[in-house]
Amino acid sequence: MERKTSSNIRMLKKPAGMVCYALLIIMISCLFINSYAQGTWTPLTNTSPVVNGGVMVMLLLTDGTVMAKTDSCGSDTTATSTWARLTPDIHGSYINGTWTTITPSHDTRVYFASQVLMDGRVFVAGGEIENESINGNGTGGYSGEVYNPLTDTWTMAPPQNDYFGDANSEILPDGRVLIGVLSGQGDSTKIFEPIANTWSAGPTCHGNHDESAWLKLADSSILFVDIGSTNSERYIPSLNEWVVDATVSDELYDPYWFETGAGFLLPDGRGFFLGASGHTAYYTPSGNINPGTWASGPDIPDNLGTIDAPGAMMVNGKILCAASPLNTSNTFAGAFYAPTKFFEFDYLSNSFTQISGPAGGDSLNIPCYMTQMLDLPDGTVLLSEQNSSQCYVYSPGGNPLAGGKPTINNLVQLICDTFKITGTLFNGISEGAAYGDDWQMASNYPIVRLTSGTNVYYARTFNWNSTGVQRGSAPDSTLFSLPAGLPIGSYSLAVIANGISSDTISFNYSPCITGIITIDKPNNLLICPNPASNNINITNITGKTIIRLYNSAGELVLEKETENNICLDISQLPMGVYSIVVNDGRGGGFNKIVVAK
Repeated sequence: MERKTSSNIRMLKKPAGMVCYALLIIMISCLFINSYAQGTWTPLTNTSPVVNGGVMVMLLLTDGTVMAKTDSCGSDTTATSTWARLTPDIHGSYINGTWTTITPSHDTRVYFASQVLMDGRVFVAGGEIENESINGNGTGGYSGEVYNPLTDTWTMAPPQNDYFGDANSEILPDGRVLIGVLSGQGDSTKIFEPIANTWSAGPTCHGNHDESAWLKLADSSILFVDIGSTNSERYIPSLNEWVVDATVSDELYDPYWFETGAGFLLPDGRGFFLGASGHTAYYTPSGNINPGTWASGPDIPDNLGTIDAPGAMMVNGKILCAASPLNTSNTFAGAFYAPTKFFEFDYLSNSFTQISGPAGGDSLNIPCYMTQMLDLPDGTVLLSEQNSSQCYVYSPGGNPLAGGKPTINNLVQLICDTFKITGTLFNGISEGAAYGDDWQMASNYPIVRLTSGTNVYYARTFNWNSTGVQRGSAPDSTLFSLPAGLPIGSYSLAVIANGISSDTISFNYSPCITGIITIDKPNNLLICPNPASNNINITNITGKTIIRLYNSAGELVLEKETENNICLDISQLPMGVYSIVVNDGRGGGFNKIVVAK
């Protein structure tokens, strides 16, 4: 990093000028220290529930909890099916959160594809079976499965014959998952349809995608660099094709094991790739299907590289990353060295700044590929190690980027404890955290947080309208359901994307009326069921009665006149909360009904 010195500033001649100059130097130094003030590491109070085990891939579920794949004896070569869940405490603290085990997956996995789906479920597929077979227990290289957090159950994807090793994947704009297939030449892909639970063939790449890092750009295209080369290509969703892109300015792969680091979408719209070679590179998109341009970035300090290493885009726009000594041969003795050092990369100054290690000192005594990172909703980064049940939280310095701040435009109640919220930038300005070529830990989807005093609750979001990044003023929306047992009262509600929070809005919660309701009028008309999806029955009618239904916008959507008990067909109405107004000539009354689907 280039620091300002006295040679950069013109010396003043007069003694008074010297005093001013000294004060100027102090001010510049203070600004420099503040702009590069590193964050702080804090160990989690509770450790992973797996005895002698470490935490591998970590996924942020849409209810604010963390789902983590664990190993059983601190080794990446031990494939297991064990999973755990980290839940923040009542004050929203992950540091003081609690771990619980969840239902094991059907297959054992290590280094596999992972995506949080638009409906809040989790998709995993593949794994390096050559590593798993060391212990004779690997089963997941050719399979996929989906986890449902609501039921704590796994559902297998249909059998298929392709091997998903070094499993790159990205979620597409329509919610399907594009995943790399290592069988054959390593240039084919498949697409998983989570709603139908089906596989289909994906487009063929121009080069080999094995060991590559995939990066989603602002136009939802997917960029990667072909293994062991400087050739890049992009997937164009509208074409369902991979197109050849520009030549990379520097070799990013190490020459022995062909590993590389993660890629990130910067706040200014460029891509930034960390290399296992120690080099880095910037990518400037063309804005269409034509090739973009590559330019060299700064080398990683101390002759280090991101050899299958994690990184996380922090709320302040800097990248937290890990790096280890470069590989020196294609033997195990010459590869994957310790220690791991940690850095903050600032694209504005085009520089790396080394920070302290999470356990004290300046490093961890493990290779960088054994660490993982995840962006949390409170603006911090969660760090885990494969050989340790101890996790850490990194709290960055500085302020969240204003350009990444979601906005809330509207909130509508749909059915009882389910709501639809709309606004902008619900998907954030980056995918969040990433890891080399294997698993994916993106969190570019909306999280809804409710705060009352010092108490914090997370709703569960689902059915987001977008899986993109840097959508600007394009409208975003998500459904969310309130957590069970939420106390009645007033809350401050915020939408969070990759740790950056919107301004809050007021939210008043009271339980939705269900079952049989009584119209607020003298002759006590009864309506049931409530909520309803197809029909509602209105009873105790004793004379000429007019029944009207109004939607949340106050528009009349249904009107009936009757002198007898009636069954109203509401099957064509959209789900939502409606006002039902009744007038029988002796006065009127009203109440609320919920149309559910």
